[in-house]
Amino acid sequence: MARRKRRKYGGRDISGIVLLDKPAGMTSNAALQQVKQLFNAGKAGHTGSLDPLATGMLPVCFGEGTKVSPFLLDADKTYRLVARLGVRTSTGDSEGEVIERRQAQVPSAARLEQVLQRFRGEIEQVPPMYSALKHNGERLYKLARQGVEVERKPRKVMIHRLALLSAEADTLTLEVKCSKGTYIRTLAEDIGEALGCGAHVSQLRRLQVGVFTDPQQMYSLPALQQLAEQGYPALDQCLFAVEQALSDWPEVVLPQDSAYYLAQGQAVLAAHAPTSGLVRLVAENSGFFGMGQILEDGRVAPKRLFNAGKC
Repeated sequence: MARRKRRKYGGRDISGIVLLDKPAGMTSNAALQQVKQLFNAGKAGHTGSLDPLATGMLPVCFGEGTKVSPFLLDADKTYRLVARLGVRTSTGDSEGEVIERRQAQVPSAARLEQVLQRFRGEIEQVPPMYSALKHNGERLYKLARQGVEVERKPRKVMIHRLALLSAEADTLTLEVKCSKGTYIRTLAEDIGEALGCGAHVSQLRRLQVGVFTDPQQMYSLPALQQLAEQGYPALDQCLFAVEQALSDWPEVVLPQDSAYYLAQGQAVLAAHAPTSGLVRLVAENSGFFGMGQILEDGRVAPKRLFNAGKC
């Protein structure tokens, strides 16, 4: 008798994306595990950690949705932060130890704009020691906790928008839209140094990840818990379709025969396809089924394929 193949994951076989409003004081992984348990999801992952201090948008992907996680990791993000001037900490935020205090007062509007302008567009950042980057196989934050500091090479990041929302006493409230790899704590510290007084992040909230731009579409853990008490149908109403995460990608619509061959791993010709880059793949009769890559010869090759019936 043939042996039945065992499921790799327990729980429900669901796919989709829920936008969690992560609370302060909780790690992203702890928040993920609570959401996964509420949905009784067989497979789940998040799309980029938020520090325990931070709150806000943490997309949690279930099932087929985990296949878009790397692309949401690469997406632009928007944050609102409060920077405390005159105080530097070991971690760049209020969870670290105070390592320096300086006299600080809010500079003039003209001075602030002059400094902020220096941090718009493409800039270089030195990654903080309290980060998940590795040095000789060891996480930097583990070395930092041992009192070890190593040299880090500057990295280029893009600050698409840096807006001053308010300036009061010794605090600045800023909104930042930035590329992947941007360290908001480092940005606040560098702005503080440019102002001559130092700074750290006292509050941080993520408002946007990729195409998910509406904070009103987030759900808090208590809200999800209340829906869970009503049953899975109510809870599942919170889910975005997997395809929604790629809604800003160019779409390539394929006849069923071309979609079939592409699903078998073959590159195909497609009418009206872009000349380069990544695309959403849509079959004429069955809808979205994955992501493709435009090759140099103009054909579309499969990049990541989905079970279309579960997206």
